[in-house]
Amino acid sequence: MKVDIDMGAAPKGDPAKLDLEELLATRLLVQGNSGSGKSHLLRRLLEQSAPWVQQCIIDPEGDFVTLAERYGHQVVDAARTEAELTRIAARVRQHRVSVVLNLEGLEVEQQMRAAAAFLGGMFDADRDYWYPVLVVVDEAQLFAPAVGGEVSDEARKLSLGAMTNLMCRGRKRGLAGVIATQRLAKLAKNVAAEASNFLMGRTFLDIDMARAADLLGMDRRQAEMFRDLARGHFVALGPALSRRPLPITIGPVETSARSSSPKLIPLPEAPENALDLILTPSPDEPIVPIRRPQPKPVPTVDLLAQISRPKPAPEPVEEPMFPIVDEAEREAGIETVLREILEDPDAAFRSDAVLYQDFLVRSRIRRVQGEPLQLAAFRRRLAVARAGVDEGSGGETWARALALSETLPDDLQGVFLMVARAATNKDPCPSDATLARAYGSHSPRRARRLLAYFEERGLLVVRTDFHGRRVLAFPDLECETEPGHPDAPDETQRDAAE
Repeated sequence: MKVDIDMGAAPKGDPAKLDLEELLATRLLVQGNSGSGKSHLLRRLLEQSAPWVQQCIIDPEGDFVTLAERYGHQVVDAARTEAELTRIAARVRQHRVSVVLNLEGLEVEQQMRAAAAFLGGMFDADRDYWYPVLVVVDEAQLFAPAVGGEVSDEARKLSLGAMTNLMCRGRKRGLAGVIATQRLAKLAKNVAAEASNFLMGRTFLDIDMARAADLLGMDRRQAEMFRDLARGHFVALGPALSRRPLPITIGPVETSARSSSPKLIPLPEAPENALDLILTPSPDEPIVPIRRPQPKPVPTVDLLAQISRPKPAPEPVEEPMFPIVDEAEREAGIETVLREILEDPDAAFRSDAVLYQDFLVRSRIRRVQGEPLQLAAFRRRLAVARAGVDEGSGGETWARALALSETLPDDLQGVFLMVARAATNKDPCPSDATLARAYGSHSPRRARRLLAYFEERGLLVVRTDFHGRRVLAFPDLECETEPGHPDAPDETQRDAAE
């Protein structure tokens, strides 16, 4: 079904149409300096498309919550745990409800973590709920920065990964990204490059004008025009908008943001007692503590006397305030929590970030002593736990398998260790369904691609016996699995269903 959204006016008074169905397949990038009308453009797009498609707005300033009264959007306050936001996002896709994720009032790092958890929940939704969703991210440079800032590397990686999934892999899951940024130079290139439609507004810096001209296929000499664009005027290009650069003027909107541009208002007449008003504190005014005076300088004679005094005897060592951590007990607690997580049959299909939050909560419940595992260490321990063998056990062959797994990406280590364990234990070769579950997928074809990838790396050799059963041989480990049928069902999933 073809639905054209009226975005405003094109030259000669013609309406500026946006093909909504094409937008869902090709994504949109909006750029403009502060005050150029980006939020007004996004509001026009959301209002015009609200009757036709589900919408999700990542709103860092709380400007779009006013859509709720007129168009029925549900406002989700982001002041929640990341696990809770992930579950809410999954239910949003299940029930096809348009929402506004209000990030107002959170610090920048908290906003990045909350947005990453929410986008991750929408991205990881079950295939049965992959309905089309228009995902609008305002101030996208906050969630996909081109360079690291004052936030932690972990928060930046989580947020950037969620934005990359939205723009690069979201189309097959029904997620159509619409991102708006003040400066293209601040936005990660791998996120911006996935958009096929562009709306470029007013900008002043040479680097941003040059990148905007390149994206629109314009001559570098024409880039100066972006400095002269008025508020609400944009240059459009893309399969959903126009095949050639087209200047458009965004039309009016029916709702308004809670904040507005500053307006000049006359100053009030100065009262006669103006000096008394600013010098006399009011009864409700908080008392500011008075700064202490600087200490007087100590005479040189006294300093020499202090230096010549003998050192006092060392004080007896006090007992530690907190009990000493028992490493054996701590490791046992961590292993118990990991087993509890893996006992859930759906754990294989959840992202590492979601499982990490579940791990932290369970660790507090079981009062695991010491500092919690970092995310990188958790991923490693989880991969080993999925294989079913401890890092410190299994003999020399298993130690070599662990060393080989460290050469692989984090998301592939668990699958490799699973097939390596089957080889060292002389177990039948795992089926495609079992390997797909270990990777967090329902696709047997993806499991076969993983084995092909391992074979290309020289880690294993895949062969088939005369009965059509698969055998995996590991040259470096000098062992191989017993024959196993690749189309056999996943025993774990079948036991869970029973």
